[in-house]
Amino acid sequence: MLRMHAAGIDAFGDEVRVLELARPASPAPDEVVISVRAAGVGNWDEFVRVGNWDVGRPPPLALGVEAAGVVAAAGEDVTNLAPGDEVLTHPLPLRHQGAWAEWLVAPAALVARKPAAVPWATAAAFPVPALTADQALTDAAPVPAGKWVLVHGAGGVTGGLAVQLAVARGATVVATGGPSSAARIRGDGAHAVFDYHDPEWPTLVRNATPGGRGVDAVVNAARGGAATALQTVADGGHLATITGDPPSPERGVTVANIYVRADGARLAVLAAALADGQLSLHVGATFLLADAATALQGAVAGHAAGATVLMLEGISGDAADTK
Repeated sequence: MLRMHAAGIDAFGDEVRVLELARPASPAPDEVVISVRAAGVGNWDEFVRVGNWDVGRPPPLALGVEAAGVVAAAGEDVTNLAPGDEVLTHPLPLRHQGAWAEWLVAPAALVARKPAAVPWATAAAFPVPALTADQALTDAAPVPAGKWVLVHGAGGVTGGLAVQLAVARGATVVATGGPSSAARIRGDGAHAVFDYHDPEWPTLVRNATPGGRGVDAVVNAARGGAATALQTVADGGHLATITGDPPSPERGVTVANIYVRADGARLAVLAAALADGQLSLHVGATFLLADAATALQGAVAGHAAGATVLMLEGISGDAADTK
């Protein structure tokens, strides 16, 4: 049996280590096998590690739920992708193993082409936060043009993308972030940025809106922050939270609890916006596969000012081009 190098766990709750796992066989008719060049690392991978997010298979398990690479083989029913195509994906539920591995199996419907202008590391870290931000914004503000939208926790990767998407769709965006990220958030197009350390920030947000009525919609990307963010919403508004902490609705406010959904077609649209410069994502730290445990610890702790990525150069065939 052919083997592949991976990083993951032998059992839920175990520490991350380098594994040798079975290399995928020929793809099913609707699948592609991807030679991974880079894989994203996020705090969501910690949920998988401890067993709090069912990704479709038990350990021993390569972690990782987003990646970029090159199609190595395509199933007989796949007509939109071919060997040699550069792609990115969030391929849940997993068909074989996670993305922190030399090879990844994905349903072709959940795969998007990687624009040539997008570096491998950026492409690898993009699918989960981009889809999450897109889905949260769509739920909170389906037609954002002319609306006031708050992004709470805009200093993170997902929050930053939510700001950019809302601005691109015509919203007036106010945001929260720490002092170190305020300039970047304003650069993303936010009308105003409030320091979440200030206990009065919800009042300041409401006062910034016309007539002090509050924002039309909130995208909450701050852990445990949804209940506080709810204070900023106008009566009858909307709040979508991506941190699993939906507050009880009040004052006619609609509350949505968002868990990212795999969507290859939508990912392709977002990747095109990334290539065109309408969206941007900063990679803050890169690690080799052997250092996956350190990478995950740093991502959970928020050490990197940007996304964290595992690079698989020298493992998956030819050395990865990091552009």
